[in-house]
Amino acid sequence: MDEIRIVPTGERYADGFNAVVDAVARERRYIGFVEGPSLESTREFVRSILGGAGVQRLAVTPNDLVVGWCDIVRNPREGFRHVGRLGMGLLPDYRQRGLGRRLVAQAIRAARDAGIERVELEVFASNERAIAFYRASGFVTEGIKRRARKLDGLYDDNVFMALLVEGVSPGGVAC
Repeated sequence: MDEIRIVPTGERYADGFNAVVDAVARERRYIGFVEGPSLESTREFVRSILGGAGVQRLAVTPNDLVVGWCDIVRNPREGFRHVGRLGMGLLPDYRQRGLGRRLVAQAIRAARDAGIERVELEVFASNERAIAFYRASGFVTEGIKRRARKLDGLYDDNVFMALLVEGVSPGGVAC
């Protein structure tokens, strides 16, 4: 996986980012929707990130194929602008290879540099690997929303997790 680069987002990656989000969404297990947004919505999202709405890091192959993402979007409301919401995903063939750790570490570093002090996320309780990964990255569980999702007749809880990044480096190690 050394050949995979972690890069800041850019408009040139929007189409590839859209394809990865759609692929992960269609797995119907890991993120909160079952198909990706429209290409135009994705392009608008990338432009908003580039305009300061948050940070995004992408995992790309040597030929610029996007295989994963991690974004942290700042809360725009007054009194909450120090808070960002994390979203991430990787194509199946690129999981369990350390890319998620690299993506999250670089996104948190960029978010901290942008003044984000608290990073929040939601993860489905059935996604035990992700919960363990986030804990290893320094996130703590702050709450559970029971039966938050009902998909294909099955319920799943949402686990709310957060990381205070001021004075903490990605991975939970004090600076």
